[in-house]
Amino acid sequence: MSFLLGRLGQTVLVLLVASFVAFALFRYVGDPVNNMVGQAASMADREAVRRALGLDDPMVVQFARFIGNALRGDFGISYRFGQPVAALIGERFPATLELSLISMVIATGLGVPLGVWTALHRGSVLSQVLLAVSLVGVALPTFLIGIALILIFSVGLGWLPSFGRGEVVALGGWTTGLLTVSGLKALVLPSVTLGVFQLALIMRLARAEMLEVMRTDFIRFAKARGLKPRAIEYRHALRNTLLPVITIVGLQFGNVFAFSIIVETVFQWPGLGLLVIQAIQFADVPLLAGYLVLIALCFAVINLAVDLAYVAIDPRVRGSRAAGRAT
Repeated sequence: MSFLLGRLGQTVLVLLVASFVAFALFRYVGDPVNNMVGQAASMADREAVRRALGLDDPMVVQFARFIGNALRGDFGISYRFGQPVAALIGERFPATLELSLISMVIATGLGVPLGVWTALHRGSVLSQVLLAVSLVGVALPTFLIGIALILIFSVGLGWLPSFGRGEVVALGGWTTGLLTVSGLKALVLPSVTLGVFQLALIMRLARAEMLEVMRTDFIRFAKARGLKPRAIEYRHALRNTLLPVITIVGLQFGNVFAFSIIVETVFQWPGLGLLVIQAIQFADVPLLAGYLVLIALCFAVINLAVDLAYVAIDPRVRGSRAAGRAT
């Protein structure tokens, strides 16, 4: 319980710092009043709009007002769209989360087994081929992979759509394309594009960690005891391999969720990425600040989940925490 309370306290602190940094930075992105009233507006009209938005108050007052409203789930009104920020983010959030989750499932589901297999069969020809292909996945830019997939599977073969989210189903306030054929087809190319780099990274990390663990003393001792190779590799070595892999998977999921702007632009995916681009162009401070708070919350939750996974996988972590409480 003390561990959870400590992590929750750190999460609140991270959110406050991220909120203040975002609010301070985006205050100087541009003047949203110019975009809202146009160049022909008089100074009196500009000042009236500025007072209505509270932009004439000191930054500390604006930030305190922003935090107070945010605690009630109110992130203000978007300067660009004239709608509540929470509603705009909530409308686009399912698309980005769905894309990020599927891409990381692909990357992790293939990257970890392939990394372990190439470590255990590092002398085989197939292992060398997979390593060479993973280098290509790391080196190629994401947008180039997306364009190549569109040319092959959309323009050339005509199998998959090149843009959009397809047909979606509303489940209360949540929308998903996983329950329709067109939604699943539309998800294939962007999720693969977003997951290629992550797959290559996870595969190479899993391989390196597996090779390192297989050279440790406790693995030699297990072999000397006469344990079966499969038990050594998958019961003992794999568990120790997963700890750093979990860290990378968690951090990469946060990066994929936060920085999927390029993929969403290439495939015109109606997620948060396109929304943020429009907000930056319009100096939409409430929308940008709300987005940054969401990203900070995402990373904080992921870090907490990684810590809990450590405790579940490695008994030594549980033992160290118990010893710390005892002292």
